[in-house]
Formats: sequence, C-alpha cells, structure tokens
Amino acid sequence: MQTLVGWHIEMEFTEHEGRTRAAAMVRLGDGVELRAHGFAKRHPTDAEQLRVGEEIAGARALMDLASQLLGKAHDEIDEASGRASYPLTT
Repeated sequence: MQTLVGWHIEMEFTEHEGRTRAAAMVRLGDGVELRAHGFAKRHPTDAEQLRVGEEIAGARALMDLASQLLGKAHDEIDEASGRASYPLTT
C-alpha cells in the first residue's frame, strides 16, 4: 500500500478550576491549517480525573475539526462541479 499524504494533528490541553480546554490544529496537504477547540467541565461532586476531561475536550475539538473538513470538502466538490450539492454531514 502506498501512502499519498499524511496529516499531523496537534492537540494541547489546559486545565483551570475544573475546566479543561483542548486546542486542536491539523495541517492539510494543500497547506490549509484548520483549528478547533473543545471544552469539558467537571461537576463539583466528581473526582478530579484530568485524563477524562482531556478525552472529552479532545473529542469535542476533533468533532469540530471533522465538521470543518466536511465543509471544506463540500465547497471543493461544488467548485469542481460548478453546481451546488447537498452539504456533507457526519
């Protein structure tokens, strides 16, 4: 199998007072960079588990990236075909 291109996704997390924030960035083969954020908030009665907050915030940031990628692909399909198509959804 031949690999045509690879994407590298960077993800950073910060935590402050029970809130976890994830910042994600992907650099595509065409040079476009997409950025997204995700958040998680720990309920005051929950035990402090930083990893769980990272997983939730990270998943939400990746879902945002996925939505942006679908939108980008949709725009490129319309541009190449010269007509409007149905939006791509998850």
